[in-house]
Amino acid sequence: MADLIVIIVYFLVILAVGLFARRMIRTEQDFVVAGRRLGPLLYGGTLCAVVLGGASTIGGVGLGYVYGLSGMWLVFAIGCGVMVLSICFAGTIRRLRVYTVGEMLELRYGAGARTLSGVIMALYTLLICVVSTIACGALLSASFGIGTVPAMILGGAVVLAYATAGGMWSVTLTDIVQFVITTVGIFLVVLPAAIMKAGGVTAMKAALPPSAFSLTAVGADAILAYFVTFSLGLLIGQDIWQRVGTARSARVARVAGAASALYCMGYAAAGAAIGMAGKVILPHVVSRDAVFSAVVHAVLPQGASGLVIAAALAAIMSTSSGALIASATVLREDVWPGAKAGVGGGEADMGTMRLHLLGLGGAAILCAALMRDVLAALTIAYAVLVGGLAVAILGGIVWRRANIQGAVVSIVVGSLTTLGTMAYLEDIYASLPILLGLGSSTAAFVCASLLFPACHPSIGARWHARLKGAEPNAGILQSSSGAQND
Repeated sequence: MADLIVIIVYFLVILAVGLFARRMIRTEQDFVVAGRRLGPLLYGGTLCAVVLGGASTIGGVGLGYVYGLSGMWLVFAIGCGVMVLSICFAGTIRRLRVYTVGEMLELRYGAGARTLSGVIMALYTLLICVVSTIACGALLSASFGIGTVPAMILGGAVVLAYATAGGMWSVTLTDIVQFVITTVGIFLVVLPAAIMKAGGVTAMKAALPPSAFSLTAVGADAILAYFVTFSLGLLIGQDIWQRVGTARSARVARVAGAASALYCMGYAAAGAAIGMAGKVILPHVVSRDAVFSAVVHAVLPQGASGLVIAAALAAIMSTSSGALIASATVLREDVWPGAKAGVGGGEADMGTMRLHLLGLGGAAILCAALMRDVLAALTIAYAVLVGGLAVAILGGIVWRRANIQGAVVSIVVGSLTTLGTMAYLEDIYASLPILLGLGSSTAAFVCASLLFPACHPSIGARWHARLKGAEPNAGILQSSSGAQND
């Protein structure tokens, strides 16, 4: 009962914070990128919150339970992606002042790739919502004995309520609350409690096989797949780019982002260690996704275990709300721009955006009820993203000769190759589909770019002007504070 009370209080606090943030919404820029005003602490906390979700928490602990220390590689790869993004690309993304990846493609190549990329990005962000909804349902179901589908509906409804109320400001403020709860719950409560319950590190070494302490037990193919899929995926995901857009300067995006990456790497090690301790304490847990909840209830008393369950829910809901906002933004800006309600000098009716959020949130809950597997859904999401869009996005940033024909052909070829190979092998976790998708996409990108004329000089001139901060965003979401780039 004490655990249930803690969770109820947590849900009420999150809803209250989300509703409070509604007061901060004045323009659509506030709704979509929190007014581009986040400093280092807010930005770093919210970036950690969005990248460390259900797969990182429940999935990471489950991988540690099955594979030992090498189970950390999935979350560690996510941290590496955040590091590369922050150091190498965050400044560029911030200076471009775009709101969607599709807008960046249109700015770089001209008209032609925005809608196509938007469809793929909308699918990716929706699948991230699905992953989080599955994880939320699994955790609530295992912890309180309620049905998985009702648990998914409950968790999804809370996320939908506060995200719809205050947009990115709701997500940002609730992310900070959730980041604090997650840090305390994972690092200061469950990690030491689980290791002590297992008898300490010495007892764990005696009880577990030597492979549990190997960094390669999960397999070289899996490690390669994690880095290719998740590190690359972090560089180009709409949910991540949208968070970069909330930073008040390029320097904040770089420095606070790098600090967030280090936090993610520590989170990876903590999750694997909790899973390893769980293997000693509870050696016969059937479902990998049930390990986290089982360990928490085994090592902590009532009330304290509720705090840690709330910490896991915090991580899950942060990712879910960020992906939901990202999906609605892509749908509105790239896939269905005709649905914009209106423009008023940067002020816009946000009713249409809220309708998008409601529709996408409902779709995510429905898909989650059908899919049920956290890591499977996450892997499919990142495979679609990386195989389809990585080359067109990153190639456009680093190669001047790239053109619209190369971008479109690479997106089509990469997407079809990745999904086709995945279906043929009937193995969504293999690295081969992503590698073949990236290889074919790169070949198509280079060949088509060389066969067709370069982009019109006016497109290149506009692109370079934006990179230098000389051209403000001409879209509907104009900045009210000017170009604050370092």
